Amino acid sequence: MRFAEIKRKTGETDTSISFNIDGKGTADIKSGCGFLDHMLTLFAKHGRFDLTVSCIGDTEVDDHHSVEDIGIALGQAFRQAIGDCKGITRYGSMLLPMDEALVCSAVDISGRDYLAFNASFASEKIGSFDTELVEEFWCAFVRNAGVTLHIRQLDGKNSHHVAEAIFKSVARSLAMAAAVCAATADEIPSTKGVLL
Repeated sequence: MRFAEIKRKTGETDTSISFNIDGKGTADIKSGCGFLDHMLTLFAKHGRFDLTVSCIGDTEVDDHHSVEDIGIALGQAFRQAIGDCKGITRYGSMLLPMDEALVCSAVDISGRDYLAFNASFASEKIGSFDTELVEEFWCAFVRNAGVTLHIRQLDGKNSHHVAEAIFKSVARSLAMAAAVCAATADEIPSTKGVLL
C-alpha cells in the first residue's frame, strides 16, 4: 500500500495528513479554510486518492500559514507514499475544462522540484480565500514532493472555476504519473536507475 501519515506542528499551525495514492477518492478535510476544503475534496476525488487533512492554524491572521503548511505536509506525504518509484508511469498530463475555464497541467515525478505556474485570477478573493494562495499551495507541495509541475491556464474568467480546474487537472496528472505500469513494475523509469 502506498500510504503515508504526516504530522507537522509549528508556531502557526498544527497539521495532520493521511494520504493513500491507491485509494477510492474518499476525503475528510478540515483545513480551517472553507475554500481549501472544497479544493482538497475534489483533488482527492479526481485523483482517486484517499485523503484526510486536519489543520488548526492562525486563521485569525489569514489563511496563508494553513494553506502553505498543508501544501508542505501533502507534498511530504506524496513523496513518502510514492516510495522508490518502481514501476510508476512517471509522467502525467491533463487538459481540463471547467465551464469557461481551461487548464493544462503536466507532472514529472522526477525528484527535482520545479513549479511553472501560469494562471491568473480576475478577483483577489474567492469568498474569504486569497486567490494568490493557490500558487502558494502548489509551490509548497512541489518543493516537498520532489516533482516538476507545470500549470497553465488557457482560458477562464471566473476565479472559482479557474482554481477548481487547476486542482482537478493536477490531481488527474499526478494520478496518471503515479500509476504503476504492469509491464515495467520492477523498473525505475529513469536511465539513472533512481528517482527522488
